[in-house]
Amino acid sequence: MLNGKPYAAPDPLAKVRLLITDVDGVLTDGGLFYNASGEALKRFHVRDGLGIKLLQQRGVQVAVLSGRDSAVLRKRIADLGVTLFSLGAKDKAAECERLQAIAGVNREQTACIGDDSIDLRAFSACGLSYAVADAPDYVKRNATGVLSLPGGSGALRELADRILRAQGAGDVLESAHAYASVMNQVVQ
Repeated sequence: MLNGKPYAAPDPLAKVRLLITDVDGVLTDGGLFYNASGEALKRFHVRDGLGIKLLQQRGVQVAVLSGRDSAVLRKRIADLGVTLFSLGAKDKAAECERLQAIAGVNREQTACIGDDSIDLRAFSACGLSYAVADAPDYVKRNATGVLSLPGGSGALRELADRILRAQGAGDVLESAHAYASVMNQVVQ
Protein backbone atom coordinates (compact mmCIF):
# COMPACT_ATOMS: atom_id res chain seq x y z
CA MET A 1 0.00 0.00 0.00
CA LEU A 2 2.86 2.39 0.77
CA ASN A 3 4.19 1.84 -2.75
CA GLY A 4 0.86 2.75 -4.30
CA LYS A 5 0.01 -0.84 -5.10
CA PRO A 6 -3.22 -2.42 -3.95
CA TYR A 7 -2.88 -4.77 -1.00
CA ALA A 8 -3.22 -8.43 -1.91
CA ALA A 9 -3.71 -10.76 1.02
CA PRO A 10 -1.43 -13.80 0.96
CA ASP A 11 -3.06 -16.89 -0.50
CA PRO A 12 -3.72 -19.30 2.40
CA LEU A 13 -2.94 -22.22 0.07
CA ALA A 14 0.70 -21.13 0.12
CA LYS A 15 1.02 -22.68 3.61
CA VAL A 16 -0.44 -26.08 2.68
CA ARG A 17 1.92 -28.99 3.38
CA LEU A 18 -0.73 -31.73 3.51
CA LEU A 19 -3.78 -32.29 1.32
CA ILE A 20 -6.27 -34.85 2.62
CA THR A 21 -8.73 -36.16 0.05
CA ASP A 22 -11.90 -38.17 0.28
CA VAL A 23 -12.39 -40.82 -2.41
CA ASP A 24 -16.00 -41.57 -3.37
CA GLY A 25 -17.50 -38.37 -4.74
CA VAL A 26 -14.10 -36.62 -5.01
CA LEU A 27 -11.59 -38.89 -6.76
CA THR A 28 -14.54 -40.78 -8.27
CA ASP A 29 -18.00 -39.67 -9.33
CA GLY A 30 -19.41 -41.56 -6.36
CA GLY A 31 -20.68 -44.50 -8.38
CA LEU A 32 -19.93 -48.00 -7.12
CA PHE A 33 -19.79 -51.05 -9.36
CA TYR A 34 -20.44 -54.38 -7.65
CA ASN A 35 -20.29 -57.98 -8.73
CA ALA A 36 -21.15 -61.08 -6.71
CA SER A 37 -17.79 -60.83 -4.89
CA GLY A 38 -18.24 -57.19 -3.85
CA GLU A 39 -16.92 -53.89 -5.13
CA ALA A 40 -15.26 -54.54 -8.46
CA LEU A 41 -14.68 -51.17 -10.13
CA LYS A 42 -14.19 -47.47 -9.48
CA ARG A 43 -13.51 -44.86 -12.13
CA PHE A 44 -10.67 -42.46 -11.28
CA HIS A 45 -9.71 -39.38 -13.28
CA VAL A 46 -6.09 -39.41 -14.47
CA ARG A 47 -5.73 -35.65 -14.00
CA ASP A 48 -6.32 -36.10 -10.26
CA GLY A 49 -3.55 -38.69 -10.22
CA LEU A 50 -1.15 -36.33 -11.96
CA GLY A 51 -2.14 -33.56 -9.56
CA ILE A 52 -1.29 -35.79 -6.61
CA LYS A 53 2.11 -36.62 -8.07
CA LEU A 54 2.88 -32.97 -8.87
CA LEU A 55 2.04 -31.97 -5.29
CA GLN A 56 4.26 -34.73 -3.94
CA GLN A 57 7.12 -33.60 -6.20
CA ARG A 58 6.81 -30.09 -4.78
CA GLY A 59 6.84 -31.24 -1.15
CA VAL A 60 3.12 -31.28 -0.42
CA GLN A 61 2.09 -34.59 1.12
CA VAL A 62 -1.19 -36.15 0.02
CA ALA A 63 -3.30 -38.42 2.23
CA VAL A 64 -6.34 -40.46 1.27
CA LEU A 65 -9.18 -40.62 3.80
CA SER A 66 -12.19 -42.78 3.01
CA GLY A 67 -15.16 -44.19 4.87
CA ARG A 68 -14.85 -47.22 2.59
CA ASP A 69 -12.11 -49.77 2.02
CA SER A 70 -11.64 -51.98 -1.04
CA ALA A 71 -8.97 -53.75 -3.03
CA VAL A 72 -9.67 -51.39 -5.94
CA LEU A 73 -9.00 -48.33 -3.77
CA ARG A 74 -5.86 -49.86 -2.28
CA LYS A 75 -4.57 -50.55 -5.81
CA ARG A 76 -5.08 -46.92 -6.88
CA ILE A 77 -3.37 -45.64 -3.73
CA ALA A 78 -0.41 -47.93 -4.37
CA ASP A 79 -0.20 -46.91 -8.04
CA LEU A 80 0.04 -43.26 -6.98
CA GLY A 81 2.63 -43.91 -4.29
CA VAL A 82 0.42 -42.50 -1.56
CA THR A 83 1.68 -43.78 1.78
CA LEU A 84 -0.56 -41.74 4.08
CA PHE A 85 -4.09 -43.11 4.16
CA SER A 86 -6.95 -44.16 6.39
CA LEU A 87 -9.60 -46.45 4.94
CA GLY A 88 -12.88 -47.48 6.53
CA ALA A 89 -12.73 -44.32 8.67
CA LYS A 90 -15.84 -43.34 10.61
CA ASP A 91 -14.47 -40.37 12.60
CA LYS A 92 -12.77 -38.32 9.93
CA ALA A 93 -11.77 -35.53 12.34
CA ALA A 94 -9.76 -37.95 14.48
CA GLU A 95 -8.21 -39.48 11.37
CA CYS A 96 -7.26 -36.04 10.01
CA GLU A 97 -5.52 -35.27 13.30
CA ARG A 98 -3.72 -38.63 13.17
CA LEU A 99 -2.62 -38.05 9.56
CA GLN A 100 -1.42 -34.54 10.44
CA ALA A 101 0.69 -35.94 13.29
CA ILE A 102 2.23 -38.58 11.02
CA ALA A 103 2.92 -35.94 8.34
CA GLY A 104 4.43 -33.55 10.90
CA VAL A 105 2.09 -30.69 10.05
CA ASN A 106 -0.47 -28.66 11.94
CA ARG A 107 -4.09 -27.84 11.23
CA GLU A 108 -3.22 -24.57 9.48
CA GLN A 109 -0.91 -26.38 7.06
CA THR A 110 -3.63 -28.83 6.07
CA ALA A 111 -6.32 -28.61 3.40
CA CYS A 112 -8.97 -31.22 2.74
CA ILE A 113 -11.42 -31.92 -0.02
CA GLY A 114 -14.76 -33.66 0.36
CA ASP A 115 -18.27 -34.00 -1.00
CA ASP A 116 -20.75 -35.15 1.66
CA SER A 117 -21.82 -35.00 5.30
CA ILE A 118 -19.26 -37.61 6.36
CA ASP A 119 -16.56 -35.10 5.36
CA LEU A 120 -17.80 -32.26 7.58
CA ARG A 121 -15.82 -33.55 10.57
CA ALA A 122 -12.71 -33.58 8.38
CA PHE A 123 -13.46 -29.98 7.37
CA SER A 124 -13.50 -29.00 11.06
CA ALA A 125 -10.07 -30.60 11.67
CA CYS A 126 -8.29 -28.87 8.76
CA GLY A 127 -7.32 -25.25 8.28
CA LEU A 128 -8.79 -25.16 4.77
CA SER A 129 -11.60 -27.24 3.31
CA TYR A 130 -12.97 -27.53 -0.20
CA ALA A 131 -16.17 -29.03 -1.54
CA VAL A 132 -16.53 -30.37 -5.07
CA ALA A 133 -18.97 -28.55 -7.35
CA ASP A 134 -21.67 -31.23 -7.11
CA ALA A 135 -21.61 -31.47 -3.30
CA PRO A 136 -24.90 -30.69 -1.54
CA ASP A 137 -25.40 -27.03 -0.59
CA TYR A 138 -25.17 -27.82 3.14
CA VAL A 139 -21.68 -29.25 2.58
CA LYS A 140 -20.63 -26.29 0.42
CA ARG A 141 -21.72 -23.87 3.17
CA ASN A 142 -19.30 -25.56 5.59
CA ALA A 143 -16.31 -25.43 3.25
CA THR A 144 -13.67 -22.72 2.97
CA GLY A 145 -14.14 -22.86 -0.80
CA VAL A 146 -16.10 -24.62 -3.52
CA LEU A 147 -14.37 -26.00 -6.59
CA SER A 148 -15.77 -25.54 -10.10
CA LEU A 149 -15.45 -29.22 -11.05
CA PRO A 150 -17.57 -32.11 -9.78
CA GLY A 151 -16.16 -35.21 -8.14
CA GLY A 152 -14.57 -37.70 -10.52
CA SER A 153 -13.95 -34.98 -13.11
CA GLY A 154 -10.63 -33.53 -12.01
CA ALA A 155 -11.73 -31.60 -8.90
CA LEU A 156 -8.65 -32.63 -6.92
CA ARG A 157 -6.46 -31.51 -9.81
CA GLU A 158 -8.20 -28.13 -9.77
CA LEU A 159 -7.25 -27.73 -6.11
CA ALA A 160 -3.74 -29.11 -6.70
CA ASP A 161 -3.19 -26.50 -9.42
CA ARG A 162 -4.34 -23.74 -7.03
CA ILE A 163 -1.94 -24.97 -4.36
CA LEU A 164 0.98 -25.18 -6.79
CA ARG A 165 0.33 -21.67 -8.09
CA ALA A 166 -0.03 -20.26 -4.56
CA GLN A 167 3.34 -21.81 -3.71
CA GLY A 168 5.06 -20.35 -6.77
CA ALA A 169 5.27 -23.68 -8.62
CA GLY A 170 2.76 -22.95 -11.37
CA ASP A 171 5.52 -23.25 -13.97
CA VAL A 172 5.35 -27.05 -13.73
CA LEU A 173 1.77 -26.80 -15.03
CA GLU A 174 2.35 -24.37 -17.86
CA SER A 175 5.88 -24.93 -19.14
CA ALA A 176 7.16 -27.94 -21.06
CA HIS A 177 10.63 -27.29 -19.67
CA ALA A 178 9.44 -27.15 -16.04
CA TYR A 179 7.24 -30.24 -16.47
CA ALA A 180 10.22 -32.10 -17.96
CA SER A 181 12.04 -31.63 -14.65
CA VAL A 182 9.47 -33.84 -12.87
CA MET A 183 8.02 -36.03 -15.65
CA ASN A 184 10.08 -39.10 -14.84
CA GLN A 185 8.74 -39.20 -11.28
CA VAL A 186 5.03 -38.83 -12.03
CA VAL A 187 2.22 -41.15 -13.05
CA GLN A 188 -1.42 -40.57 -13.75
